[in-house]
Amino acid sequence: MRFLHTMVRVHDLDAALSFWCQGLGLIETRRMESQAGRFTLVYLAAKLDEDHANAFKAPELELTWNWPDTDGKAEVYTGGRNFGHVAYEVDDIYAACQHLADMGVVINRPPRDGHMAFVRSPDGVSVELLQKNGSLAPAEPWVSMANTGSW
Repeated sequence: MRFLHTMVRVHDLDAALSFWCQGLGLIETRRMESQAGRFTLVYLAAKLDEDHANAFKAPELELTWNWPDTDGKAEVYTGGRNFGHVAYEVDDIYAACQHLADMGVVINRPPRDGHMAFVRSPDGVSVELLQKNGSLAPAEPWVSMANTGSW
């Protein structure tokens, strides 16, 4: 058995793609649109480095956008439908958080320990960022930042 993908429903596909691709650096691997089912599926994956050239296919994140009904009403999703979080390893947690903050993303749990942070996508999906190869030395402004909201 191998992990294939995690699916999250999104309200605004463009905002979601900006967060996941421009914000976190994922790449679109494939897309499927269903006129009959009135939905779009977009699959994203992290870029594999040279060390993983022979690894199994990377797990994907499936963004599901259910089109508004014919009256223009979109389905409302609350609480992420009890979804916990997705986690990604990053090369530099401080740089990743700064990049997201510069995009206007709230850092809900700052990387005070140089190891872990939490942010939320435009659709409220909790995203855990973990520092690759251990922890970086604690650094400002992150050490002094308080938690914001929930994750």
